Amino acid sequence: MTKNDNANGATNESQATAVGAKERPAPQVIPVILAGGVGNRLWPLSREAHPKQFLALLGPRSLVQETLLRYADRRHFAPPIVITNDDTRFILADQVQEIGQGDATLLLEPMGRGTAPAITLAALLAMGQDADAILVVAPSDHVISDVSAFRASLAIALSAAAADHLVTFAVVPQRPETGYGYIQRGAALPGIDGAYRIDAFVEKPDADRARALIQEGSHFWNSGMFVFRARVYLDELRRFMPEIITAMEAALAGRHEDLGFLRIGTDAFAACPAISIDYAVMERTQRACTVTLDAGWSDIGSWSELWRVAECDSAGNATSGDVMLRDSRDCLVIGDHGLRPSSPPTTRCWWRRWIRCRRCVRSWHNCGMRIAPS
Repeated sequence: MTKNDNANGATNESQATAVGAKERPAPQVIPVILAGGVGNRLWPLSREAHPKQFLALLGPRSLVQETLLRYADRRHFAPPIVITNDDTRFILADQVQEIGQGDATLLLEPMGRGTAPAITLAALLAMGQDADAILVVAPSDHVISDVSAFRASLAIALSAAAADHLVTFAVVPQRPETGYGYIQRGAALPGIDGAYRIDAFVEKPDADRARALIQEGSHFWNSGMFVFRARVYLDELRRFMPEIITAMEAALAGRHEDLGFLRIGTDAFAACPAISIDYAVMERTQRACTVTLDAGWSDIGSWSELWRVAECDSAGNATSGDVMLRDSRDCLVIGDHGLRPSSPPTTRCWWRRWIRCRRCVRSWHNCGMRIAPS
């Protein structure tokens, strides 16, 4: 073989390699939406039979619908896997259809076992679709007001996940907060601009500790959202808690379709330990990293938080539904039953018996509580 033959052979081989690399499909990016929460933090508006992810708290669409629509572009995202439970399955199915997301896989958990088993189910399903699939794991009841900023952070997270890192989002804190866990951000991750190592996970602090964390400057809110390859997540989980994978594989082995829902084996699922992904994997693995998120994020975990993220008038009042206000400031008022004629001033409120109900302007009573004569 001549020197030119060798050169031509090398050129042909490099061209074939380049063509093969070009034709290799990009990994699927599969959203995994966790929609099985019981919604007890916004009671009585949010209840076990109708938890907050299915409520339209900030507009015409529910929180789960807004979450799904963030991943609706099929040029970039595969059809989502949505995990919920028996009690809310038909509410979920209706809301998914309303926004044209009928290609979603609706996976039913027989009972709550925490985020690690739920995500493991999704990872095993995703591996059946694409061995290199990347999961974007998101709770269904979070608010993200700046979608453009979120997409920018997500692009960084996808790059880190493609390099086999397990990514969580670190939310820029707006105030000392005792209701969230914190992430201590470490050094920049080499080769991926905007990604950082994680120095520590911090449990929900008390008020003094929360103020100290904010002042220190390197601590961020733990968002509970993740991006990683399904394969890498399962590899790390197999190192730390292989019993979860064993149980979830057995549960999926017993899966079957039921009216458009995917049911799994109840006994195998029940045998799985109940644990969060943070405890099972993220706080143990050396592959964890974080991407900063400054996109108006909130988990709406309290009435005060709902007021903060809602649109307020010049007096700081946020209202929804049929509401009348007078001399009110910094209030959150939700009227979902319409205004009612007031009862005589001599009535007493059943909800708080020590408070007298009084006529308001135009003789309308709109507290929504049952009232009866004293």
